[in-house]
Amino acid sequence: MPRNTFYRFMAPSMIVMTLLMVVPILMAIWLGMNFMTYNNINAPQFVGLRNYVDILQDPQFWQSFRFTFLYALFVVPATIITGFTIALLLDQVGRIPRGIYMSLFLLPFIIVPIVGTLMFKQLFEPSGLFTYIYQTILDTKFRYNEISVKILIILYGIWYVAPFAFVVYFAGLQTLSQDQIEAASIDGASRWQKIRYIVIPHLRSLTILILLFSIMDTYRVFDSVFVLSEMNPIYKADTIMTYTFKTAVTVQRLGKANAMAILTVLGIMVVLIPNLIQAYREQMEER
Repeated sequence: MPRNTFYRFMAPSMIVMTLLMVVPILMAIWLGMNFMTYNNINAPQFVGLRNYVDILQDPQFWQSFRFTFLYALFVVPATIITGFTIALLLDQVGRIPRGIYMSLFLLPFIIVPIVGTLMFKQLFEPSGLFTYIYQTILDTKFRYNEISVKILIILYGIWYVAPFAFVVYFAGLQTLSQDQIEAASIDGASRWQKIRYIVIPHLRSLTILILLFSIMDTYRVFDSVFVLSEMNPIYKADTIMTYTFKTAVTVQRLGKANAMAILTVLGIMVVLIPNLIQAYREQMEER
């Protein structure tokens, strides 16, 4: 395709992407350099980089950053492992029961996040099923505290995000050549050896895709924290997104909240760009 023709086809989408992404980011950068509250929203005071300095010196910001990092550290690997395992198991099931199991596994992915979180929380209420099991086995009441609330947030994150990994892996398994599997079986390869040397390399590019999306999801987690912690500071369960929300709505520091959003975008780019480069290199090698 000629280059001029390519640019003509790309121009409409590039214009839309610029309006939807670049313009809001530039506005957020500008607002992040102003002291702005609801009282002076029409006449913000320019303060330069003072908001960014305040954020980097804010202990609550670093506390929310640490929990966000902890959340990603547990949720991302667990999501990949859970989705991969379920996809492998479901690939061995017949077509009719496969549809039933798939609908059950995809249920968390279909439910509205806030509704799913409320349903999940009800399991741990005083009359909830998990609370009854917990009291029966351990002979003690289940209590909400800093550790238990953080564990619930992480468990819900795994439960909610794992179906995405499962769908991607299951689709990738359908493209796997059965000739390779049969050849490995003839050579006497075990089930684990087939997974390690054939299945996992075949799904490597999909693993990078899931990794990228999972990392982005962990940065923007909000609904589960909002419901399960009820934004109570005693749990110390704020993520970067919830603390940005509090800064903008509760503290009414709109300029600082915009600066925090820009730092979050920069943090995501630092994590994602090396992975994108690696994915691009692997695609070039496959060609």
